[in-house]
Amino acid sequence: MIDGIDSKILTILQVDARTSNAEIARRVGLAPSAVFERVKKLEERGVLKSCGARLEPRALGLGLLAFVFVRSDDNSGTLDTATRLARFPEVLEVHHVAGEDCYLVKVRVADAQALGKLLREGFGAIKTLRATRTTIVLESIKETQALPLPKPAKAEKTKRKARA
Repeated sequence: MIDGIDSKILTILQVDARTSNAEIARRVGLAPSAVFERVKKLEERGVLKSCGARLEPRALGLGLLAFVFVRSDDNSGTLDTATRLARFPEVLEVHHVAGEDCYLVKVRVADAQALGKLLREGFGAIKTLRATRTTIVLESIKETQALPLPKPAKAEKTKRKARA
């Protein structure tokens, strides 16, 4: 698992992945080399997957966000339709879901016309796709990739107080 210092490091990186090891070290009270080693171990364990830039969709002409519920005729246990959906650059996420639909797809496009074209010409060309139901986002109140991290255990806080 991750300890309190790892949690602080991950929190800092989720806010700004460009934060230097020296700055992280200053904030968590470690040497930069120790922060480097912890980050490396978090990567090796698969906790920290990647650090990337967040782009402003509207500045790039991608002002319309939509969620598309997809029903398919996939054979039980296969994800053929999902694999094909994931190939479209406009598709940001594909989730296999329980319930009436098979997949929930997050899509980012320029406008309603671009969405219509994607649904007709792109998704419509997938032979196993049976039906779609689309919800267009009017306004995003919160949109983040940051995960809630566990709080350090009380025993760890007590150990740090005893060391001080």
